[in-house]
Amino acid sequence: MLFKEGKITEDLIKMLMNWRHSGFNVFCGPRILPSDDTAMENLARYIIRASFSQERMTCLSDESMVIYKSRDGKQEKTFDALEYIAALCTHVPNRGEQMARYYGFYSNVSRGKRKKDEQDEAIPQIIESKGSKEFRRTWARLIQKIYEVDPLVCPKC
Repeated sequence: MLFKEGKITEDLIKMLMNWRHSGFNVFCGPRILPSDDTAMENLARYIIRASFSQERMTCLSDESMVIYKSRDGKQEKTFDALEYIAALCTHVPNRGEQMARYYGFYSNVSRGKRKKDEQDEAIPQIIESKGSKEFRRTWARLIQKIYEVDPLVCPKC
């Protein structure tokens, strides 16, 4: 189609046909329509857990460059626009795959600091045990907060 419209040449088509796939992919599924509430909600949940911060990104459209600053603002890395998209896409999981994120004690930063200080033997212990009723209430509260549905109330009743 692009060749017929004169947008690309035969040489470019040959080059693309001989290109070895690197494994990079992007989901190209069906379009999400504004009327599809379930798909919109799932997309919103995914967006909430963004892999990068827009506040730390500066786009120089005239030069086709992207500047990304570190959290503390002391370092910055400059990317060509296409390099930035490629780097960003490494954070997009394959279909059905979930990305593991570790926070607090188990985060990479915390583990690195403990390893540096050689304190990795200090595994956190549960000091007091909660009863199963209290655990159920905690999980019910979290499920209600995330999904806006009370799991302790039957939707059919």
